[in-house]
Amino acid sequence: MKLLSSLILLGTFMALNIASVANPLLEKFNTPFSVPPFDKIKPEHFVPALKVAMDKHNQEISAIVKNTAKPTFQNTVEALEYSGELLNDISTIFSNLNGANTNSELQKIAREVMPMLSAHYNNISLNSELFARISEVHKLESNKLAGEQKRLLDKTFDSFKKNGALLDDSKKAKLREISEKLSLLTLKFGENVLAETNSFKLVIDNKADLAGLPESVIAGAADDAKNASLEGKWLFTLQNPSLMPFLQYSSKRELREKIYKAYINRCDNNNEYDNKEIIKEIVNLKIERAKLFGYPSHAAYVLEDNMAKNPEKVYELLNQLWKPSLASAKKEAVALQQLINKSGENIKLEGWDWRYYSEILRKEQYDLDEEEIRSYFALDNVKAGIFLLVNKLFGLTFKEDKTIPVYHPDATAYQVFDFDNSFIGILYLDMHPRQSKRGGAWMTSYREQHYKGTEKVFPVVSLVCNFSKPAGDMPSLLTYDEAETFFHEFGHGLHGLLSNCTYKTLAGTSVPRDFVELPSQIMEHWLGEPELLKLFATHYKTGKTIPQELITKLDNSSKFNQGFVTTEFLAAALLDMSYHSLKSPMTIGAGEFEDKELKAIGLIPEITVRYRSTYFRHIFAGGYDAGYYSYIWSGVLDADAFAAFKEKGIFDKNTATLFRKNVLEKGFTEDPMDLYIKFRGKEPSIEALLIKRGLK
Repeated sequence: MKLLSSLILLGTFMALNIASVANPLLEKFNTPFSVPPFDKIKPEHFVPALKVAMDKHNQEISAIVKNTAKPTFQNTVEALEYSGELLNDISTIFSNLNGANTNSELQKIAREVMPMLSAHYNNISLNSELFARISEVHKLESNKLAGEQKRLLDKTFDSFKKNGALLDDSKKAKLREISEKLSLLTLKFGENVLAETNSFKLVIDNKADLAGLPESVIAGAADDAKNASLEGKWLFTLQNPSLMPFLQYSSKRELREKIYKAYINRCDNNNEYDNKEIIKEIVNLKIERAKLFGYPSHAAYVLEDNMAKNPEKVYELLNQLWKPSLASAKKEAVALQQLINKSGENIKLEGWDWRYYSEILRKEQYDLDEEEIRSYFALDNVKAGIFLLVNKLFGLTFKEDKTIPVYHPDATAYQVFDFDNSFIGILYLDMHPRQSKRGGAWMTSYREQHYKGTEKVFPVVSLVCNFSKPAGDMPSLLTYDEAETFFHEFGHGLHGLLSNCTYKTLAGTSVPRDFVELPSQIMEHWLGEPELLKLFATHYKTGKTIPQELITKLDNSSKFNQGFVTTEFLAAALLDMSYHSLKSPMTIGAGEFEDKELKAIGLIPEITVRYRSTYFRHIFAGGYDAGYYSYIWSGVLDADAFAAFKEKGIFDKNTATLFRKNVLEKGFTEDPMDLYIKFRGKEPSIEALLIKRGLK
């Protein structure tokens, strides 16, 4: 028996060694600042590395459970917090690459490892012996601990309860089954959206069909065509930098209709990428899971941990905004139809017309030309403006470091330093679209800030966007909306970089969904401020500073089309809540469900919901289920918060320090509303948001 045990141990040891041979994921990262060695990582490294890491994590959990000493915060809760570090590092790298630089190999690996990871984490959250120790610590020490220790204890205890620790064995088995299915379904949903987005190409070979398009857009389309081996033609895709300018400027209505319909019908074409049945399965599995936990709906289950607390509070806010937003959108639709009639065109306003005629009307009313605006928002200038802003507010500086390995040639890496020149962390910027990257813009982390004893572990943060590439001798020029997106994501980046928390579970952006958008959305406000614009917005050709006349026009037009913008967003937020507030299984198809819900709220046919169900990644593959409302909830916070800067001066260091100390550094170490009040001195008011959007 002793010999057999020795042979088993030897076999395990050899297996671990074989798995780690020439596998950079299992070696100490011998890179600057211990960032991932992207130049050495290959797809085939992930599966063996993840298996070794899961094995190591299991051993760490087993050591906690089998500890014969009385359960304490240190030997149980803190030990759990520090367990699984290798697995977290590897799975984070894999997940981030699968989103920002995927390929068929990585997608195949994802389908293999996602169920494995789901089962692994279920084994931990459903471990009754582990939960017994956590429960004992919670019972004996909850009233003795304070600060982050108490917060971590309470959050760990609640997390285990919400993940099934109190379920009986049959319900635990059902939960495992649901979790595994959801992991694959959400993965497939996202893969389908990426594939369907990449599959559409509008190829133009007749120059007359480019009518209305600005030279910069035409040059970009020519470059895209050349890269796709379509020399001498022009290529337009469903990526935003290609799609949106086409809808905004093309005078070829039949082509606008073609690309618009391709966009809004993604994954709704009854082909291999169709997501309608997947949606139904996801929704019903989430209802079943909520019922297992004793909640009436998935929304009730999710929202309990958010600032909103329950679906009723979410609906209260959304309905409060819906009526004035829809009324404003209807007036805008009338104005656009009048413009069409005045032009002599005998057509009815449709979804593919809105952006085109809005641009004409905006130019007519405000003498404002989007192309003129873009001339002052070259990507490098906007980046310089953001760097300048955060230097003025927080004293941060950024130094590009080409010795740091990157996962794609488009990505750049920066060292980030504090006002006293102390090191803060690493920031990656990845700005341009490609077929290997999903659409949209997001912030993520390769390593979250936390402490190991007294040693601070520095964060590694990445911002991923999809802005048009330079074309010919023209740099990447951003629309005003794209510049806002860059400012927005940088706010998330600051939340990760400036975090100063002991435990990674509580650090950085690990906060409720309806609070996480405050640091990002408040950043958008600075973009429109003349004081900042005059410091960075220079014409890409002449180098001249943006004129005050143009800034005034931008300010005067800031409320233009806000009925449309707010209505299409709120429709998506309400659609999200409709799916996730269901208390019994969905019996009709996703298309029919969507039509019914949008008709019920009175969405006008000229406006398409911002995300139709079949490509609504946020809620079916992105973690914003019953949470898309959070952008507007945080909108109340950020409008009220920026008013504090307007009162004292937009670069006021004392206000910035208050915001840094009470919001950006604190993560989830305290209740979000308490943190907000510490910064602002009062609860937020909806007034500032209504005024900002012209809805009051």
